[in-house]
Amino acid sequence: MSANKVQRPASKRVGKRSKYIYGNPLRTIVLGTLGSLLMMVGSFGVGWLADASPLQRIPFVISLRYNISGIILCIILLAVGGMIMCREWLRLSQKLIVWRGNAKRYTWLAIVCWTTPQLIAFPLFSRDIFSYFAQGRVMLSGQNPYEVGVSSINNFFQYGADPLWAQSPPPYGPIFLWIEQGVAWLAGTNVDLGIYLFRGVAVFGVALIAYFVPKIAALHNINGVRALWLVVANPLFIAQFVTAGHNDALMTGFAVAGTYFAAAHRNWKGGILGITLVTLAIAVKPIALVILPFIGLLWAGRGASWPRKFMFWALTLTVSLAELGIMGLINGFGFGWVGALSTTGGQLIWYAPVGFIAWMAGMIFTPLLGGETAETIRDAIGSMGKLIGMLGAVLVMFVGQDSKLVRRIGISLGCIVIFAPMIQSWYLLWIIPFLAASGIRTDWQLDFYFITTLFFMIYAVSDQLDVSPYIQDFDMNMGRLIAVVISLAYASYLVFIDPATRRVLRRGKRSSIYQVII
Repeated sequence: MSANKVQRPASKRVGKRSKYIYGNPLRTIVLGTLGSLLMMVGSFGVGWLADASPLQRIPFVISLRYNISGIILCIILLAVGGMIMCREWLRLSQKLIVWRGNAKRYTWLAIVCWTTPQLIAFPLFSRDIFSYFAQGRVMLSGQNPYEVGVSSINNFFQYGADPLWAQSPPPYGPIFLWIEQGVAWLAGTNVDLGIYLFRGVAVFGVALIAYFVPKIAALHNINGVRALWLVVANPLFIAQFVTAGHNDALMTGFAVAGTYFAAAHRNWKGGILGITLVTLAIAVKPIALVILPFIGLLWAGRGASWPRKFMFWALTLTVSLAELGIMGLINGFGFGWVGALSTTGGQLIWYAPVGFIAWMAGMIFTPLLGGETAETIRDAIGSMGKLIGMLGAVLVMFVGQDSKLVRRIGISLGCIVIFAPMIQSWYLLWIIPFLAASGIRTDWQLDFYFITTLFFMIYAVSDQLDVSPYIQDFDMNMGRLIAVVISLAYASYLVFIDPATRRVLRRGKRSSIYQVII
């Protein structure tokens, strides 16, 4: 149903409950902002800080971080705040049931209001941002980060980097290494300034996504405001791309921008610009290589023959490799990032389908064949999953309609992610901009997206909590249990009890009051 044809139910059909469903978007925006503020305050008690951070010595921060009652309070605020944001994100879609008129203004207002507190919050959900700072200091020291880990710099542990990756090369390209070096140069030894500068870099990536996703949506006759709500207003997006400050935000921003220009201008200008922007994405995080063949297909034009497609694939690869080669020549590291791509190898997680199978295999075969053999089997299953994912991504390159090339980018990335033994929640955010801009239907697709967002927000607020090891009678596992119980209870309320949000996941009940364009 198009936006122009969607109408609110007739007034005689709108009872008290329907009026409650609709309501005023400003109320939803205010409540979502409250949730974001609660998360911000919670971060002061359980968010990540480097040992060298002067913020550790602020009396207010000390009162929250170094006594059990303060820690528990912050965990509660974090879990409740995250779930409030999820609820109000769903509610905003109900109150903006017709995605036109003031919908754009309200959606942008929600994004700004919900994001702003997270600009101030201490890092949550991941410690990667501290590794960025440490890697920047490696660059400043004149060492090759692809050959030495962050443990090579003095007092690296004091800068908050996870010791797990202390001797691992960064799986990032030359552009992000330069950004890390620049931030480390500007911040000096002030790790907190460095962290907020990296967050600023991530916000630049978010701005690119917010600007170009509606433009790509317009190319597909999809309502750009709805796409913006699906992507940028999503609390998981805000949590991982702003609060955690992942460099995936910048990578995705460049990739989305490149895709837009290649799709909007299917000639040599759009092709070269699209390749260059996607190459910048690769030079941030090389997973963006998956997108490059689709830029070649866009450049080849509609109805291109197979010889023409292969010719433009070759041209696309040549241009990208030349640009990456120039970057490697300038920094002196060449293509050293290729060897660093195995940094996260061997990792698995229970909720990834392949990771779960590998974990179960390890559990079964360890008592039967011994730990070393079981580990070999587990690694083989993980490698097989990655291979299947890559084959799926390649298949999507060859099979599909030209009009669905942007969607095929999302599907191709999805193959890589779904079949990986390790799936981080921010990996999903590589995919969503391309799927949202090419159309997420108001059926099982939207339902799955909602449930996935809830799941990963629950996991995020309970996964990594910075609880001091010097606190007696309380540890990180106890904090995680509190966060899980609270967020699960709240999510269950949203799905089964709340008179507004339970309709989101009940297609029959929402059919007359909750319609959005495809």
